Amino acid sequence: MTYKHGVSARQVATSVSTPVVAGCGIPFVVGTAPVHITNGKVNEAVLAYNYGEAAAALGYSDDWDSFTLCEVMYSHLRLFKMGPVVFVNVLDPVNHKEAVAPGEIAIVEEQVKLPAEAIDSAALVVKLASAGTAMDKDTDYVTFRDNDGKLVIERISTSTVWTAELTNLNVGYDKIDPSAITKADIIGGFNIETQKSTGFELIDSVFPKFRIVPDLLLAPGYSHESDVAAIMAAKAENINSIFEGKALIDVDDSTVTYYTDVNAWKTTNNINSKFQLLCWPKGGLGDKIFHMSTLAAGRAAKTDSENGDCPSESASNKPLPIDRTVVVTVSEGVKTITEVNLDPTQATSLNAQGVITALNFIGGFVLWGNESACYPANTDVKDYFYCISRTFGWVSNSLILTYWSKLDGKLNRRLIDNIVDSVNIWLNGLTSEDKILGGRVEFREADNSLTNLMSGKAVFHIFLTPPSPAKELEFVLEYDAEYVTAALAA
Repeated sequence: MTYKHGVSARQVATSVSTPVVAGCGIPFVVGTAPVHITNGKVNEAVLAYNYGEAAAALGYSDDWDSFTLCEVMYSHLRLFKMGPVVFVNVLDPVNHKEAVAPGEIAIVEEQVKLPAEAIDSAALVVKLASAGTAMDKDTDYVTFRDNDGKLVIERISTSTVWTAELTNLNVGYDKIDPSAITKADIIGGFNIETQKSTGFELIDSVFPKFRIVPDLLLAPGYSHESDVAAIMAAKAENINSIFEGKALIDVDDSTVTYYTDVNAWKTTNNINSKFQLLCWPKGGLGDKIFHMSTLAAGRAAKTDSENGDCPSESASNKPLPIDRTVVVTVSEGVKTITEVNLDPTQATSLNAQGVITALNFIGGFVLWGNESACYPANTDVKDYFYCISRTFGWVSNSLILTYWSKLDGKLNRRLIDNIVDSVNIWLNGLTSEDKILGGRVEFREADNSLTNLMSGKAVFHIFLTPPSPAKELEFVLEYDAEYVTAALAA
């Protein structure tokens, strides 16, 4: 022992731990983006807190059928003004491309403009004529993108090949081909040769990389595929093997154009998990068409934010930035947009089948529905009310983040009391903030056998009651004849 003589002091760990509260309403979106415009990343999680960051990293196009991530960029980051969002682009300009045969293009002010789909690559060949010799980039011309994303080929003034008198050039190039993307690209997986994950498999990379837990899984334009929806549910249930979220799924409105047909589609495609939120139809704003899953994610994130970053309030009956609801069908390459007008009875009948929709009744368009896709087969309120289910997931995620640092410490009374006291204080705080109706944690002898404690396992039992949504308010009116007597008596 060290010899001491005098006064000293030391510090011990606080007996109550400050909770690390998990984020909520953070989308993880897999789809396609025009990364050929910005040299953006392929099959890598990209975190964006605002529209500018997303567009700079992945590119932007109003062609949402081809570039599905742009729909979420516009809706979530511009209309709802919520962030962050984690994007995964699976469109690879190296592999998903189509050759455009060389052809004559007019020169305007010493420039030739190619469509935004054009890829600036070695396949870009610029000649005076089809039989001529290819010009040299950076000697005869330079390339850049204009404000519309078009690929501009501009003459270098010192070029001796491209003279100022020329009126046409012969240009061949590759263009991006989003149609080459399949649902297998969206689902993704792990490539043994490259040792890299793709598609939805990348959700497990988000927390190690960014220290956030995405809890809303999206794939607009692809989630209506039953196998994609199944993988999304599986990933939502088991993020990093410990966290959980919700998968937002769209009904295929190209085949389901009337509300009475939605339930049959849901049954056929086996959409019945508490980790799935099923949406129908689409929403429109001006000339833009949004998947309802995209709108539901934005509305959920905004509602969470308005409630102190807690998901305990339902997003139902909250405003949506749309001016109509529609279904979109395609026949022989021709797209038809048909407006859908649901009355409260029709919209509520969808809710009774575990489907979220939109309603324009009082106060403009709102999201309409409190039930997850497991309803009505599953009638456990903890599962079918998505605001309650999301709150349970949020509490679980927060507990994991807070007490992960306690792992492998001494399993003694001090540790047990620290966890019990800390969690009870946190739950009491949530109760006082009206985020839950009540909650407590107990370390019960029945849950903790001697052999479990000896093997290093401690079980804490949490009782938790988030508020149910006020989905039905009934007023009973009765005629009272006594008021006649009182009013007319002499």
